[in-house]
Amino acid sequence: MGMMGEVTASAVDWTRGPDPWWERRWLLALVVLATTLPLLYPAVPPLVDLPGHIGRYRVELDLNHSPFLQRYYGFHWAVMGNLGVDLLILGLAPLVGLEPAVKLIILAIPPLTAAGFLWVAREVHGRVPPTAYFALPFIYSFPLLYGFANFALSAALAFLAFGFWLRLGRLDRRRLRAALFVPISFALFFCHTYGLGLLGLMCFSAEIVGQRQRGRTLVGATAVAALSTVALGLPLLVMLLWPSGSHDQLATEWFNWGMKWGGFYNVLRDRWGPFDVSTLELAGVIFAFALVSPKLSLAPKLSLAAAVLAVCFVLLPRFIMQSAYADVRLLPFLFAIMLLAIRLRAPADLRLGSALAVFGLLFFAVRLTGTTVSLTMAARAQEAKLAALQFVPRGARVASFVGLPAAEPWSMPRESHLGALVIARREGFSNDQWLVASHNLLELKYRGAGTFAGNPSEIVRPNDEHDGAYRTIDEALAQVPRDGFDYVWLLNPPSFDKRLVGDMQLVWTGPRALLYRIPHATRRMNSV
Repeated sequence: MGMMGEVTASAVDWTRGPDPWWERRWLLALVVLATTLPLLYPAVPPLVDLPGHIGRYRVELDLNHSPFLQRYYGFHWAVMGNLGVDLLILGLAPLVGLEPAVKLIILAIPPLTAAGFLWVAREVHGRVPPTAYFALPFIYSFPLLYGFANFALSAALAFLAFGFWLRLGRLDRRRLRAALFVPISFALFFCHTYGLGLLGLMCFSAEIVGQRQRGRTLVGATAVAALSTVALGLPLLVMLLWPSGSHDQLATEWFNWGMKWGGFYNVLRDRWGPFDVSTLELAGVIFAFALVSPKLSLAPKLSLAAAVLAVCFVLLPRFIMQSAYADVRLLPFLFAIMLLAIRLRAPADLRLGSALAVFGLLFFAVRLTGTTVSLTMAARAQEAKLAALQFVPRGARVASFVGLPAAEPWSMPRESHLGALVIARREGFSNDQWLVASHNLLELKYRGAGTFAGNPSEIVRPNDEHDGAYRTIDEALAQVPRDGFDYVWLLNPPSFDKRLVGDMQLVWTGPRALLYRIPHATRRMNSV
């Protein structure tokens, strides 16, 4: 019986017969490929945290033969659930170069996620429902746009693995599934722990519903589901042995309702608030319509998975091992699963299905176009600012200060870690790296930067917005150790007291960016 229990009499007349136009293979392939469009133009995908990761990748690749990097950083591999792109870079970067390798890996994430969404929908419903297209805009959601590279890759792989899990269940190949998902679970864990967690929750939910459809009680179905998914739990042994640094900081900010509500509205946050929020609300309207329409229904397996993810979102803290947005990261996939759960009810109204497919494709196309325009604008703005690096010699120590108001504008703060390209392109030192041992492989060796050694010292507030968490622009310029840095790079700086840079030399001016050289830098660079 397996997954065929999911295709009940409510859908039987639709799941037999010719494919409707919206699930023709050429169209599905075109849609999957179209998800790459926003990332085709940018040489460096303008995702908030990604430049910071690129800096770490440069250390990973070139530390052993770069005397400049050896002054500033160490790098030590460790067994942890946050290695996905770092490992792929090892194989790909020597072939095509670091930044092209990063682009290719990030470029692969959207189509992998889209393929996972559509595969799951097909396995659950027996066909690809027309409403599946409404889930696709959630690929370019908060986690990917913020540059959570390993997490986004692991989520894409989790949906592909879930589709494979459902297929093997439908074919009643459960022993084979149990064997195959041991290495799959370890691969997902090493990519990012969250991907394994997401897969486990989805598989567990699907197995409970499948066992209930076989006639088991809720308790019995839950027990069998737990036994069926035990193969996914072996990496938990690695987690127990994983050194997590300071245990008193394992998880913080529980039940921060204000941040959870803000995260809810930030799911599709990109550049234009009304556009981003209205598309999120429209997706909610589609789901609400499915709840009340007599011609639509929800697949139990995905409905339960969505409910489980909703509970996890409520219960999870904001920070796990000092990694932010632990709860909010679930939301895009919660929305996607809710929309993927929708299907036509028998007798299938193909006219309604056709209308929903057209509307879903338009929804996807409009959102994809907006994302493409937004990322193109961001890439061009970053390229203009990165022109400053031609004036930065190899091995230079650069303090970048990125202006960010306490009340952040809706547009993503995409320059937050742009300074890390000093590491990637100039083998220098940047003050924006994450120096958290529990989930980072990078080690700080350079001590001259003092309290400007790493993230978040690069973020500065306007002078009238002293919040205690970050320095103001004047405080940063006054306190940055002159003997610890060679250059100061201001990105989107708020107004500041020009007297504070009176001992520096302005060497480059760009669009909303300034590069100052600290006078001793010339002597130091000449002596290197």
